[in-house]
Amino acid sequence: MTKLRNYPTKDPVLVTCGLPYASGQMHIGHLRTYVPADVFVRLLKKMQVDVAFVCGSDTHGTPVLTAAEAAGVSPKELYTKYHQFYLETFPKLHINFDNYGTTNDPENVTRTIQIVKELQKNGYVYPKDLDSPYCDNEGRSLPDRYVRGECPYCHADARGDECDQGCGRYLEPGEILNPRCAICGSPTRTVTRTHYYFKLSSFEEFLKKYLNDVDGTKIAKNYALGWVNEGLKDWCITRDLDWGIKYPGDESLTLYVWVDAPIHYMSSTEQWAKKIKKPDEWKKFWLPGNGRLVHFIGQDIVYHHCLFWPAMLKGSNYNLPFAIVASGMVKIRNHNFSRSRGYVVWILDDYLNRGLDPDYLRYYMVSFTGHTRDLDFSFTAFAEKVNTELVGTIGNFIYRTLHFTKNHFGSIPKGKFDEKLQKEVENSIETIIDAVNEYELKKVSDEILRLASVGNEYFQANQPWALVKEDKARCGDVLFNAVALVKAITIFIDAIMPNTAETIWKQLGFKGPEVHGLPLEAALEPLKVGTKIINPQPVISKIDDDLLESLKKIIDNRIKAAEKAESGEEPVEEKEMITFDDFKKLDLRAGKILTCERVPKKDKLLHLEVDIGTEKRSIITGLADQYEPEELIGMTALFLTNLEPKKIGGIESHGMIIAVEKGDQPGRWLPVKLDDVPPGSKAA
Repeated sequence: MTKLRNYPTKDPVLVTCGLPYASGQMHIGHLRTYVPADVFVRLLKKMQVDVAFVCGSDTHGTPVLTAAEAAGVSPKELYTKYHQFYLETFPKLHINFDNYGTTNDPENVTRTIQIVKELQKNGYVYPKDLDSPYCDNEGRSLPDRYVRGECPYCHADARGDECDQGCGRYLEPGEILNPRCAICGSPTRTVTRTHYYFKLSSFEEFLKKYLNDVDGTKIAKNYALGWVNEGLKDWCITRDLDWGIKYPGDESLTLYVWVDAPIHYMSSTEQWAKKIKKPDEWKKFWLPGNGRLVHFIGQDIVYHHCLFWPAMLKGSNYNLPFAIVASGMVKIRNHNFSRSRGYVVWILDDYLNRGLDPDYLRYYMVSFTGHTRDLDFSFTAFAEKVNTELVGTIGNFIYRTLHFTKNHFGSIPKGKFDEKLQKEVENSIETIIDAVNEYELKKVSDEILRLASVGNEYFQANQPWALVKEDKARCGDVLFNAVALVKAITIFIDAIMPNTAETIWKQLGFKGPEVHGLPLEAALEPLKVGTKIINPQPVISKIDDDLLESLKKIIDNRIKAAEKAESGEEPVEEKEMITFDDFKKLDLRAGKILTCERVPKKDKLLHLEVDIGTEKRSIITGLADQYEPEELIGMTALFLTNLEPKKIGGIESHGMIIAVEKGDQPGRWLPVKLDDVPPGSKAA
């Protein structure tokens, strides 16, 4: 029985990725979604499918708000910084979105309000009094991630909106047991407030049928069906927050981040349509019809994409996702990736800034394990993949073929495509298409590796180094076929390693970017006889042993520190050594605090006016939770005065007070007092 395929297709396909929170830098865990999605899009283009690829920064919700508060800046300042970071970093990894916006863009605000109003009009939203946690110590109601407690299902420690350490289940406000404030750790009390609910329970039968039919990975469908079969509860879609999209009808409330975040898939498509000057083009994907929506997501957001999102689209009369492709999680030493806990490998500091090729990381992310399995990241395993597979098998075949051909013929010699090798390429094309249809891109990298092994065996078996002396015409035929396999491998690997493919394509005598536009079938067309081979060089280099050891040491130290912190043992932070010349750059001076007042709407910030001898400085410090302003006025303390000015809490700060943590009171910070020392006195 012939397998029915979804791809290639004449229907337009829109591919999206889960939105990264614009609250911190990118880490390798992010790439579990973005690299496979980008590879999938590139392969669809090679299958000549009409495809668009959109994403954006998630700028709302408590992750951004709490990060902004910790940094002493506004949410907009924070997300603008990290949105720009993502805009600049994705292309460095050869991840190329057709549009990358933010959830705070006008298009998303407008589309979110339109959809919520449509749900209201269709009777799917209703008000309900809700008992929500309130922290007397902080003096405010606490939405989702400001609360921690016990999961009511698996009893693991969990945050207010999700069991992040246990079963992964979405938690409604008020569900968590023994709630405590995530900021100060105090037990909370309940206050009653009117919130608004989406009738998710009305969509149970629809979701059962939808999830049985939807394409994608089983990890997404099966998890979601399990939750539906247990019975769905209506979903609270409002929060007590100042930051986010206001709820239409009650602007004292903000829409829950998981309402407007997936809607950005739609608004980002609208932005793309405007960009290409076809403002109605977004409709071919989002209005009911033949458009195919394919969502690449992490396993941790299956609930939202398989239940909330299809129900919202159904309730507001939009097209439904065609496929939901959920990946396994990324771990490190069997710990879930966590920026806050220290289980993390940073894209810039730990990879790109060390001169490592982004193509190597793309290959590792696709090839190391199946898409739905967890990936336990290791620099040792990464280096082994690069050195053994990319250098030892693929790179070796490409270089030896092109180098030998260049040395003895200078250009593509005369020959005929061997039927067995042609069949191997045909089989590779079939395997790659099957892999795309299964959303299992490891099969693509495995097939490329297999074809390179076929090439190495062919080269070795025919011994062109001997043939060139005995029968140069026969040697030319062998090399013609070997180069034909190099061409095929280049076209196939382009989706995974686009920069590497460009380099090989140039060595084959063509303009590098041309390879990106070639369909898979072009691999069956041998290169034109007489095409000059251009300066063959190895396209892939081994990972340096010293670099590998330094990377392993960095991660080892980070993991040890994180494990010590989790066990309750005070971690000893290892700082990078500095030179005496570095130390001499620090301008440490005595400063007398003339005035001190709280920064409006910033619980932890104080605004100081400081006499440093030569002038008066405006300095912001985060000691408001430990000192009353009156306690600091008149104090002479140690200040760093040549720190680059920075806006904190909307006020430009020109220096930093030096404080030390009291040994017997972790978290208690004491300014370094300088009694009887005149302002401006230098420290040495």
